[in-house]
Amino acid sequence: MTDAPKAVGGEIVPSGTHKKWEPKTLPADPEASRQLQEWLAEEGHSLFGIEHDFRGADLSSGDFTSSWFIQAVLAGVRLVGASFYRADLRSADLTGADLTGADLVRANLDEAVLRSARLDGADMVKASLYGADASGASFRETRIMGASLCRVDLRGADLTDAVLFHNTFKVTVDDSTVVRGLTGTVFGPITVCSAESSRELAGAEIEAWIRERGGQVEVIAPGSPQE
Repeated sequence: MTDAPKAVGGEIVPSGTHKKWEPKTLPADPEASRQLQEWLAEEGHSLFGIEHDFRGADLSSGDFTSSWFIQAVLAGVRLVGASFYRADLRSADLTGADLTGADLVRANLDEAVLRSARLDGADMVKASLYGADASGASFRETRIMGASLCRVDLRGADLTDAVLFHNTFKVTVDDSTVVRGLTGTVFGPITVCSAESSRELAGAEIEAWIRERGGQVEVIAPGSPQE
């Protein structure tokens, strides 16, 4: 039996746990820190982080495959290169979190808060973001292929060079949403908001709106096969 890693001044001190990865910094919240350390000392279990507060942590490069973060607070947490494959992040608060290069393949981010989060270069293939607030988030060069973006707020978001493929793309955007270099195929419609009003665009209107801003997206007609 190995001991859980100990915290000294908020930093992890290795303690011989058989997991190779250790966080650079533990969460400030004692309960979240305890839960994380117990998980590190065990083998073969997914982290149960439901409703825990992970603020202050640096969990970069961690493997959280199939873990539970429902309603967890991850605001401002460094998660660079972390794996959340099939993880459940429903209603999690990821405001300002750094998910650069993270693996979010098939992750459930329904109703999550991603305001001003950084997801540059992340892999979000077949992720679900129903009702997510991603306003001001950065998705530069992010692979969003096959992901479900339904009722997602992308006002002020940056999708420069992001890649889509057969995406449900029922999103809300505005003139501050950056789509330069955005490519792929989507199912609309989208809602474009301004200070005075909002309007719904579909089909060729979506293509034109994105093209005018430097992107190149093809809108798939309703009823077309999702190959």
